[in-house]
Amino acid sequence: MSENVGRWLRDEIENAILSNEFGPGERLDETVLASRFGVSRTPVREALMQLNAIGLIEIRPRRGAVVIDPGPHRIYEMFEVMAELEGLAGSLAARRLDEASRQAITVAHRRCELSAKAGDSDAYYYDNEEFHKAIYAASRSEFLEEQCAQLHRRLRPYRRLQLRVRNRLTTSVSEHCGIVDAIFAGDGEEARRLLRSHVGIQGERFSDLVASMATR
Repeated sequence: MSENVGRWLRDEIENAILSNEFGPGERLDETVLASRFGVSRTPVREALMQLNAIGLIEIRPRRGAVVIDPGPHRIYEMFEVMAELEGLAGSLAARRLDEASRQAITVAHRRCELSAKAGDSDAYYYDNEEFHKAIYAASRSEFLEEQCAQLHRRLRPYRRLQLRVRNRLTTSVSEHCGIVDAIFAGDGEEARRLLRSHVGIQGERFSDLVASMATR
């Protein structure tokens, strides 16, 4: 099974959870999922392992995969830490930027602009992921890059939900422009500030996220 199909399957199960088709406490049966999506149990098992790794489900002895709900407070805490980590990555990237990193950030940023212009939130989600990964890599701190990537994966479902809020794609791209300018100008403090604001979910943005979760 190709990587794209595997990602599609994971996303489909993830979307079913976020839309509350699979609610908290519900058991996800591998055989039923395999039949529903027209695949074997092996890719289903792999998709469930990925969702278990980010905390969207929990694989329990004798029960298998069960949907869990971390609750708004836990999600807020994760975004709070993510904002600090990304701010640090942006600050280091501004100080340590080389030509290869500049090119990687530029290409990722351009792809985000194109998918946002098309209004494709799913495409934008993956392009946005590459944009942030390019910044992590530009920090030239392997440990920080690993920590950012790990928490980014855990927040994946909720970052996806955020992008479906009205006008969020346009706003996100605009924020990217400021971040890129700060990094390329070597302004570490401004890059830190902008990334913390971009990733953090305060006030209305957190309310929008909670509302989207409540009505999913």
